Order: sequence, then structure tokens, then C-alpha cells
Amino acid sequence: MKTISIDLTPEEYCVPELMRRAVAGRLGIGDDALETLHVTRRTLDCRRRNILYHTEIAIGSPDEFATPSSPRFPAVKADAPRVVVVGAGPAGLFAALTLLEHGIRPVIVERGKPVEERKHDIARLTREKTVDPDSNWCFGEGGAGTYSDGKLYTRSTKRGDVGAVLRTFVAHGADPDIMLDAHAHIGTDRLSGIIARMRHTIEEAGGEYHFGTRVTDLIVKDGHARGVTDAAGDTIEGTAVILATGHSARDIYQLFHRHGWLLEAKPFALGVRVEHPQQLINEIQYHGRGYTPYLPPAAYSLTTQVGTHGVFSFCMCPGGVIVPAATAAGQQVVNGMSNSRRNSPYANSGIAVTVGLDDLPPAAKSANPLSLLAFQQEVEQRMFHAGGDAVNAPSQRLTDFLRRRSSSRLNKTGYMGDVTSAPLHELLPPFIVDSLIQGFKDFDRRMRGFITDEASLLAVESRTSSPVRIPRDKETLQHPQLQGLYPCGEGAGYAGGIVSSALDGIRCAEAVSLQR
Repeated sequence: MKTISIDLTPEEYCVPELMRRAVAGRLGIGDDALETLHVTRRTLDCRRRNILYHTEIAIGSPDEFATPSSPRFPAVKADAPRVVVVGAGPAGLFAALTLLEHGIRPVIVERGKPVEERKHDIARLTREKTVDPDSNWCFGEGGAGTYSDGKLYTRSTKRGDVGAVLRTFVAHGADPDIMLDAHAHIGTDRLSGIIARMRHTIEEAGGEYHFGTRVTDLIVKDGHARGVTDAAGDTIEGTAVILATGHSARDIYQLFHRHGWLLEAKPFALGVRVEHPQQLINEIQYHGRGYTPYLPPAAYSLTTQVGTHGVFSFCMCPGGVIVPAATAAGQQVVNGMSNSRRNSPYANSGIAVTVGLDDLPPAAKSANPLSLLAFQQEVEQRMFHAGGDAVNAPSQRLTDFLRRRSSSRLNKTGYMGDVTSAPLHELLPPFIVDSLIQGFKDFDRRMRGFITDEASLLAVESRTSSPVRIPRDKETLQHPQLQGLYPCGEGAGYAGGIVSSALDGIRCAEAVSLQR
């Protein structure tokens, strides 16, 4: 098998005959002499008018490019040790798969429902504006990522084998193309089926699932976490507990605070969703080109510094929609998602501002580790009231926000719900407003046309990451006060997306196996 690096035009990349001709020309042979071509890496470079795919292409026989098969674990023994995994998001799922590799039975405890049932509660939230606090866009099998796009981008390459995570997704039905891209994407419409197949893999090897089971306490014996108690008063025990509850499980933070177990306030970010017509973003990024069948819906990644605050794009969704992501009554939260085809007429992205303890009002600054969480909650409640005490998204045209005036007219939107005109420049904390205004101006200098009457802001983008960290020992990954408890993933403050959460789940499961 031979591998070459070659730059291809979008048309050459997308049309197999043209790709073969370009590769053959590069090698100085006839294209009929080539074996099977297999792209192993690609990057779309739009920095110049001559848009190119930078690719690596392997040339070999078809049997050299087999798709990873679904892993088959030998069934765990009847007397295998049991480890309780709280949460069926990416951290919990990959922790469970890793435990099986070590002959340990994972017992997954999930407050929400399986993906097949969860989608009905999400539809009800959109249709009836009623939030089920245990089954919504954030809670349920697969976690927040299942119904918010399935982006697989991470900078956490030093934390583990990213390729192994991607291969696991492919083995369970993801498009093999996710192995190629630096910013891989599965799509909500496909991810739910992949998560269900991962569940079948875990169950076939002896793993257990307990859906609709909300943890209300930990079972602690002689300073060692031995299991959990649920809302019904039932207990589920094991030799250890991997706590992978996600960034929105606020009741877990309250539980720790009530017991006096160590917690830490952690900086996070808060802002808005900005939405543009996808055609406009295409024209900006593709130097005046609109739609072409050889280019995907354009994306962007932006960051700037405004004084002591970072301002950055977050979870950018080309061809996507905006969803109501509240997890309890009295909250208004937005998030973005897109299906695999990314065929919505809108592009949206979170634009968030970093928030730390120094940003809190003097009266709110304290040793309370939940102080930033309280700040996050207060903004979400304010936005709920601004939306008419409903999960309506307070909205404002971007140009009006910059002029600090209310919008008398709103743009059409891809929000899966209703929007309400609201003065976000008055509702958001002043330092957030000032940072966003300067950030938008900086972004427009890099992407001419970013500031436009056609752009809308929807609030509030507040669940970028957890505002609380559950500390753990750097070597054993156990909580300093609770042996056998492994805080894990986004909810514990050690990850920031699907892949990094999966890697952290693997690390925690490996740490559990070392303690056997």
C-alpha cells in the first residue's frame, strides 16, 4: 500500500473519476493502472480564492480498507466485580466499554430514557413547551451530544487515543469519513442509532442498564464509595462508582455541597447563539461563491480577547437549527445542532464570553463553590422571564444589539420554538454585553459581512461547560475524600465535548481496573 499527499480542487475531490485522474497524473501513470483509492486525511483550505482539499490518499487493494467491525467482548463472568457508572453519555458509555475489556461488569445508571423514547420527550418540549427534568435535550441515553449535533472535534489528543474513539463510533454505524476530518461530525439523525447499538454491545457482554433512575445519594462505607441510592429509595451497589453525570446535573453538585464533600468553582463561558443565513456564511468563507455541490455548508471558528475576557465561537452548526436546551422549569437555554446532511438554510454558533469568580458582584463572591453555578442559574431565569415565562427564546437582531436598542422586527429563524423580541443588551450582564459587542466587531474584521441585519441573537447560551469541578487525585483519579469515586467527564469538569468525555471515561475505567 502506498500513500501520497496531494492537493485537489473540490470537484476533483468529489468526483471519483477526476480524483483518479489527478492521482495518476501525480504518479505519472495511467489511471487504469491504479488500485483502489482510499482517502485517509483531508482538510478543506478556504484561506485563498483557490479553494483546495489537502489530502492524504492510500493506494491499495480493497481488502486493505475494511471498516472496523463492532467489538465483541467475551461475556463477563457471573462473579465479575460490578462498577456503578452514573450517566450514559459519552464518558459513561466509553467507561463501560473499557470496564468490559477488563472483565468488569458495568452497571449504568441513567436518569433519562433510552434514545428511542427520549426523542418523544424532546418533541413534546418543542411542541408543548413542557420540560421533563429527567428527559430532555441534555438528559437521557447518549447525553447532551446525542441530540446536539455529534461533533467530534477535540484538542485533547494527549489524553488518549482519539482514533480508538472514532473507530468505536464507526464500528457501531458512523460514517467512516469521521476518521478523516479534524472537525468530524456525525449528525443527530444518525447518532441516536449509533448510541443504541453501543448499548446492545454493552448488554451482550453482560453490562446492565437502569434507565429512569435518578441518583439522589452515594452509598459510602468506611470512606469508600460503594454504590448509589435512587429517587425511589432503591440501592445499586458495586466496588466503585464512576460519576459521569454531565454538565447540567446540578442536583449532583447540590448533593456534594450538602454532604460537605469537596467541590470547586470552575470558570466557564456564557453568551448567545448567533444565527445567519447559511448562504451568507458560504459567500463569506468561499470568497463570494454561493452553493456548490462540491463544497460543504461553510463553517467558521473565531476567537478574540477583550480585556481580561476571551470571546469565542462555540459548537458552530452549519446548516443547523437552534434548540431549547433547558433541563428544568423556569430556565431558558439554547443550544445548536444539525443533522448529517446539514441542509437547514441557517448557520448558527454559540458566541460565548469567559466567566470567572472575578466577574461576580462583590456580594456574590465567596468561598461557596457553587457561586458561578448560581450566576449561571440567575441569567437563565432572567431569560425565562424575558421570554414570557415560557421556553421562548429572547431574540434581537445583531445590528440592534450593537446599537443597544430593541428590535422592532425579528428575522426568520431556525429555532425549534417561538422567539420573543427582547433587549439582550439590558438583560445580559454588562461585562458580557461589552465583550460581545467588541467581539462581534473583531469577528467582522476577519469575516466581512458577519455583522448584518440578517443576523439574529438568541439567548442564552449558558451550558458551554460546567461552572463546578469535582476534584480528583491526579494519579488515581479518585475524589480526595471518597475512595472508589471517580469524577468523570464534563460534569466533573474534566472534558469539553464528546471525544474528550469519551477519553476521560476510558481513563477513569482504566484507573478502576488498576485498583482491583
